[in-house]
Amino acid sequence: MTSSINLSLTDELRAFIDGNCGDGTPYSTPSEFMRDLLREKKMRLEAQALRDGILEGYRDLLQGRHIPFNGDLKAVIAEARRREKQGW
Repeated sequence: MTSSINLSLTDELRAFIDGNCGDGTPYSTPSEFMRDLLREKKMRLEAQALRDGILEGYRDLLQGRHIPFNGDLKAVIAEARRREKQGW
C-alpha cells in the first residue's frame, strides 16, 4: 500500500534534497532519497532499541537477575514471571 505526504521545506532543505537527486547521484527522484532517509532513521532507532535491550540484559546479569536455561523454555518463563511478581 502506498501513501503520500506533503511537506513544507525551507529553501535550504529543498536544495539539499535536490542536490542528492538526479544525474550523478544514487537517487533519481526526491521521493527515493526521502524514502531512503526514512528507512535509515528507522533502522537506527531499531538498532538503538536492540542495544538498549542488550545493556539491560547485562545490567540484569550483573545484579544477579538471571535464570539458567535448563532446556525447558516454558519453565524458565514461568520462573521469571514468578520472580517478577516478587519484585525481583
